[in-house]
Amino acid sequence: MGRESAEQGRDAVAGADRTALRHRHALGLGPDGLALEAPPSRSVGEQAAGWWWSSTTGRLVHYGSAAMRLHVMLLDRDPRVSGLAARPLELRWRELSGVRAHAPQLMLRLADGQGVLADCTGRGRLSRRQRAFATVVEEICTAAGWQYWVLGPVDPIYRRNVTWLAGYRHPRHHGGRLLAAALQEAFAEPAPLWEGVRRIGDPLVVLPSLFHALWAGRLAADLGSPMHEQMPVWAQAAE
Repeated sequence: MGRESAEQGRDAVAGADRTALRHRHALGLGPDGLALEAPPSRSVGEQAAGWWWSSTTGRLVHYGSAAMRLHVMLLDRDPRVSGLAARPLELRWRELSGVRAHAPQLMLRLADGQGVLADCTGRGRLSRRQRAFATVVEEICTAAGWQYWVLGPVDPIYRRNVTWLAGYRHPRHHGGRLLAAALQEAFAEPAPLWEGVRRIGDPLVVLPSLFHALWAGRLAADLGSPMHEQMPVWAQAAE
């Protein structure tokens, strides 16, 4: 009777864990219960200055708008990117109307050594002025051997999923070598998230490490679909 009661109690806790996971993700809450996204009333292009701790560089990166914050977050997870900085330089050029200037929002260093300047926008189409600046900046970058990117709107489901995972980007959520190895073994073949987690151990211990591994790319999932406890997760092949 005692064993049966204990098992029922564990099942009840597991159910509560799953419910809490669904509710926290639906509300956009991070591991500490803090909102990870700007309030819904704030548009993507609206000013929302702040600082982003980069897991790529281990340093803070300043952003000046919600659109810039979004792309700093996405680039921080991009395996092609080895470094990023906010507004590190200002470009100046002369036109018939006088001297013009533009400070690209981001400078990136790719893993292959390529330099990239980038600007972020929350709009699907650039204004005439933005297109004119983009054309000139792209010509300058090409002359310098760099690339120029204009980063626009992102699929809202993908954005929300990466925002959730970003709450676990800090190394403190890694979980250690043994837990990381257990995750690789549990998801060596695609398996439902909750099933793999329960095979390893306590979800309160395993889930942060799993989300950290998804952020870091050691585990993979379809982030273009809403996250849930039955979503397939699999280990990435070692390069």
